Amino acid sequence: MPLTSEPSSGAAPVRPSPASEYPITDKVREAMTISLRGCDELLPESDWLSKLARAEATRVPLRIKLGLDPTAPDIHIGHTVVLNKMRQLQNLGHTVIFLIGDFTSTIGDPSGRNNTRPPLTPEQIKANAETYYKQASLVLDPERTEIRYNSEWSDPLGARGMIQLAARYTVARMMERDDFTKRFKAGTPISVHEFLYPLMQGYDSVALKADLELGGTDQKFNLLMGRHLQQEYGQEPQCILTMPLLEGLDGVEKMSKSKGNYVGIAEHPNQMFGKLMSISDTLMWRYFELLSFRPLDEVGRLKAECASGRNPRDAKVMLAQEIVARFHSPRAAEEALADFNNRARGGIPDEIPAVSLTGAPLGIGALLKQAGLAPSTSEAMRLIEGGGVRIDGAAVGDKALKLEAGTFVVQVGKRKFARVTLA
Repeated sequence: MPLTSEPSSGAAPVRPSPASEYPITDKVREAMTISLRGCDELLPESDWLSKLARAEATRVPLRIKLGLDPTAPDIHIGHTVVLNKMRQLQNLGHTVIFLIGDFTSTIGDPSGRNNTRPPLTPEQIKANAETYYKQASLVLDPERTEIRYNSEWSDPLGARGMIQLAARYTVARMMERDDFTKRFKAGTPISVHEFLYPLMQGYDSVALKADLELGGTDQKFNLLMGRHLQQEYGQEPQCILTMPLLEGLDGVEKMSKSKGNYVGIAEHPNQMFGKLMSISDTLMWRYFELLSFRPLDEVGRLKAECASGRNPRDAKVMLAQEIVARFHSPRAAEEALADFNNRARGGIPDEIPAVSLTGAPLGIGALLKQAGLAPSTSEAMRLIEGGGVRIDGAAVGDKALKLEAGTFVVQVGKRKFARVTLA
């Protein structure tokens, strides 16, 4: 509900941090381990441990907030890193709040930007929000998820409330934000309304009385703003947990549709499975840490087995099946494995060269030549005619084939392979 308290002349009284007299049980320590799994930062850890202890002792669940601006309709598995953490905390019995930033989307998040981000129209926001939550529900348990829209309390603020909120923070502190600092030094315009974005995101935490807010590493400033404003309003300050940005299939750049190194959660099971099987053995463990729901000790044993001689492909299959089953079904995961084995004919080597190309859509002949898999375009055509070219395990028979942006495992003959990322 909207907060109507007026700013006082001085700082509002601050409720003490979570009481430390609650016992730190083994169950609390386990919850802390789950909280820390794969995270970049948890601040302050001592406060979060105390909050977990209080929740365990009092049986009162903590309020876990994730705010997302529906800037695009579709999400990929990189977006689900934070959602996975929400599900893990949800499984511990805490209340998960999926906050749709329908109000903040009209401002435009300046995080990581070197220019002003254009705001979305109400129609775009509504359409994107519906699709976004439907996809996010493939990770979160809808029955245990509280869905909120920040227009609930942001719209009623009005001009007076917005000015009063702005009085809670200084321009000097706002300019400590890295992207604002860089833009100011470079002489790049910063619109005044962009200062309102972190204030409004922080105010969301006040309205929701959040105990913990999650976000990507690029959201740290905004998350800390929530903690500051809660103190200003006399609330117990939230802890913040940031999750790293997931590397894409190439293992170098962060996962992004524009870079073509992504796995969309709405993709066909076979395509999703094949893409996950194309990642390197090293990257596989990163994906296990950030995407898998398997217990860490189980992942640790699996990693040790692979280091002792077990084929890493076995682990990769387990990962790919888990992800496909999550976004489709266990049956789809089994069918995707069967399809992959049928097409791969013996599988793909674990270590193959990575090649980055531009010019999508690119003809298959030019791709083979530029990737170093054929000495010339004419030789590439001959190889295709002979059935010696495969993409993600599937034989290529069309010499006029043009490939869109994406990452593919390309095979020529029995021994030539390349993981090609085309942009």
